[in-house]
Amino acid sequence: MSIAESRVTIDVDGTPVSGIYARPDKPVATLALAHGAGAGMEHPFLGGLAHALNDDGVATLRFNFPYREAGKRFPDRPPAAIAAWRAVMAVAASRSEGEPLWAAGKSFGGRMASMAVAEGMPAAGLVYLGYPLHPPGKPEKLRDEHLYGLTLPMLFLQGSRDTFATPELLENVVARIGPTATIEWWDGGDHSFDRVGVKKSAADVGASLAAPVSAFLRQNG
Repeated sequence: MSIAESRVTIDVDGTPVSGIYARPDKPVATLALAHGAGAGMEHPFLGGLAHALNDDGVATLRFNFPYREAGKRFPDRPPAAIAAWRAVMAVAASRSEGEPLWAAGKSFGGRMASMAVAEGMPAAGLVYLGYPLHPPGKPEKLRDEHLYGLTLPMLFLQGSRDTFATPELLENVVARIGPTATIEWWDGGDHSFDRVGVKKSAADVGASLAAPVSAFLRQNG
């Protein structure tokens, strides 16, 4: 059964951004869900994931970062992205009935969520949909320092062919974080979770990630 969605406006330090909220009856958790650097909240991948999570009893709040809302190509700098995350989580909390509030994001969106938590933003846990550990072909430029101080549950859902995270390097990072961090490898998946020889729409690919995400939320709720 399809869960009704509603449009919301989120104030980010005086700048309004758009959001899409969906809440099933008695959700086990609320998951705020951020887009990656190259696509907004309307991307079919995020929509497919959100709809499948809603059907599995998870409330979702998708949103645009300010740069995307303004029609700009280049992502916000971390201070602006972190401010957006704080505002989104405040809206999610205002609509909550006490269930755990999680933060998740595709690539850039997940990394910014982790930086927001590192700077004090409350969250029950983090879900990374393709964590951008380093630029493609530049494994020496790791984006990991802020992760080691985080003690909340974290799921790294990662394609095994993702050029933004060399498998051995990501395994080492997760091991260094400790037992609160978990990797689930998407065998054969690239940064968009597409698999060679498997023809699926972006919406279907997103929907297929809902089961491991939902299971992790329930296990750590």
